[in-house]
Amino acid sequence: MDEYTDLEALSQCALRDMAQVRPVLDKIADKWTILILTVICPRPSRFNEIKRRLDGITHKALADALKRLERNGLVTRTVLPTQPVGVEYAITPLGHSLRQPFEALCSWAAANGDKVEAAALRYDNKANHR
Repeated sequence: MDEYTDLEALSQCALRDMAQVRPVLDKIADKWTILILTVICPRPSRFNEIKRRLDGITHKALADALKRLERNGLVTRTVLPTQPVGVEYAITPLGHSLRQPFEALCSWAAANGDKVEAAALRYDNKANHR
């Protein structure tokens, strides 16, 4: 099988299973999920550590995302017996299973970000001259 045939088969599978695939993708492909899971993948982290590492995320956005990730079985929340009480978030085996595709996506973004930005600028320049 060549690469085109592989991509066509993947596309057909995704379209056939759209009712099952879309809700799952909605849960993992939002603005912060990939980055949050990337932060806690190597080791459990406390809320403020995650927030520091994710420059730009608000307290509310992080709290909401962590609750959603916990609800969907991708992270665990552990209350630590410290003074004051601390909370630590860790990735679950299900969440960890996303590591390889997320790392590939992050690598792609790092390698192709300039190309995506250049394409957007070309498009915008064309649109402005119409």
